[in-house]
Amino acid sequence: MSITMTGGMTFSGAFTVTAPPPSLKAIFGYGVGSGGNKSMTNLVSNTGVIATDTTGVGTARMYLAAASYGTDKAIFGYGTTGANLDETKVSMTNLVSNTGVVSTDTTGVGTARAGLAAACYGTDKALFGYGTTAAFTYTAVTNLVSNTGVVATNTTGVGTSRWGLAAAGYGVDKALFGFGFGYVSMTNLVSNTGVVATDTTGVGTARAELSATTYGTDKAIFGYGTYPSTNVTNLVSNTGVVASDTTGVGSNNFAQAAAGYGSTGQAMFAYGAADTVNLISNTGVVASNTPTVGTWRYRLAAASYGS
Repeated sequence: MSITMTGGMTFSGAFTVTAPPPSLKAIFGYGVGSGGNKSMTNLVSNTGVIATDTTGVGTARMYLAAASYGTDKAIFGYGTTGANLDETKVSMTNLVSNTGVVSTDTTGVGTARAGLAAACYGTDKALFGYGTTAAFTYTAVTNLVSNTGVVATNTTGVGTSRWGLAAAGYGVDKALFGFGFGYVSMTNLVSNTGVVATDTTGVGTARAELSATTYGTDKAIFGYGTYPSTNVTNLVSNTGVVASDTTGVGSNNFAQAAAGYGSTGQAMFAYGAADTVNLISNTGVVASNTPTVGTWRYRLAAASYGS
């Protein structure tokens, strides 16, 4: 192959055309705030700008979870439609297109529960796991999500049953669940085929109602939480090793959500009890507070979408 440039210079040989890196966006949705449960969403651009409220689609609820799937889409699932954690649990899901459009409710599959977590694994699939099914009744079951957004029936739970935990992808194609109620710091690694491992001894402050996200394309971060409310974070390497506490930045917060965005692995924690945004660099550095946009709420969920 040869290419002749302006001015007559000719280059010959093999050329590689590299596609631009993916430019992820994020979506924060549902939760509870003034007036009760919400079904609204807020889209986040690939530069980390949060948009104003988008009118909600689907059943208003809190204590749900969300994850990416299919390389460019997302899914919200489960939660409670009641006024507290122990009220009506659901197993419905809402798919999110690669343009951030949320679909109406899909009939639920698997055990109805709340206070669970979700993450992407295997590069294009997702799983929901753990949660509470009734007062003082916790589970470790998981539900795999195909790369077309189909939720599978229950997979027998592995590890300690708990709620109020968080989950994120790491190492490009794996995931992990971590922390949760009754105030533990253990983690459970997830293979690139969706197999959940037994408990790994915890590192860092035991806490619940925290959040987690992928950053830097192959690492993860857990942040904030309650027991009592805190602002510490724990970085996760691309081999799934959880680091000890990093002194927190910003306000003590809990029950917020987190998701990745951008072309080089940025992310953010947003909303929650303290109603703040904390950006995360692609090296895992958490920035100080910036204002949120849209309606304040907590016990919401978030995921990346788009490409």
